[in-house]
Amino acid sequence: MKKALSMIAIVITALLIVGSFDLFSQDELPYYLKDRGREVPTSMFGTYIETGEFIIYPFYEFYHDENTEYAPEDFGYGLDEDFRGRYRAHEVLLFFGYGITDRLVVECEAAYITAKQYRSPDDPTGMPDIFEESGLGDVESQIRWRWSQESPSRPGIFSYFETVFPLQKDRDLIGTQDWEFKLGSGVIKGFSWGTMTLRVAAEYSAAEEAVELGEYAIEYLINNAFGVTSKATDYAPEVGILFHF
Repeated sequence: MKKALSMIAIVITALLIVGSFDLFSQDELPYYLKDRGREVPTSMFGTYIETGEFIIYPFYEFYHDENTEYAPEDFGYGLDEDFRGRYRAHEVLLFFGYGITDRLVVECEAAYITAKQYRSPDDPTGMPDIFEESGLGDVESQIRWRWSQESPSRPGIFSYFETVFPLQKDRDLIGTQDWEFKLGSGVIKGFSWGTMTLRVAAEYSAAEEAVELGEYAIEYLINNAFGVTSKATDYAPEVGILFHF
């Protein structure tokens, strides 16, 4: 009986010691890393990944826009002129990410989408009032590299290279019809009141054979975003479950 009680006491003591080390290690995080740890930022907003970690994120997104820009020519109706019309879409996506090292992360994302582009009242072509397509959406992969970890006085620096695959050559509204590439960089810095990220990217479209300014953003670590130009989607709520392994 005494031996059993002694063993129980030893186990409890060991658990308390392990727990205290864990709490201590968490307390050791500097204030600018408190809300996310030392992980590498992924392309999914507010999601970070550590070495050897595998994440899966299935999610759903709805798009609601009252003034999406389109050209009838893009849908086979001849006129190369921009109009604005309503746009609605439902999209189911699956995201994968893996932390190879404390600097290198690889990602992949695929989508299935149903989208509707409404014809503008000013559009004189024979385009239908509602142009609808459904099927495989964008399929893309990304490599992300962290150049430096942040410190109390300087931000962390990261870069990423993205490839979008041309798997919907016969579609006009959904998916990607030709190769697209994106090269971007960003800085991330934590403060006592939260984390800020600034990023910008250049994009190359094989269809247009042109390089142009791509996505750019200033982000605060709250998962909400606001469009500041007329080309931004008015409303795009997202819901999903993130699994870590």
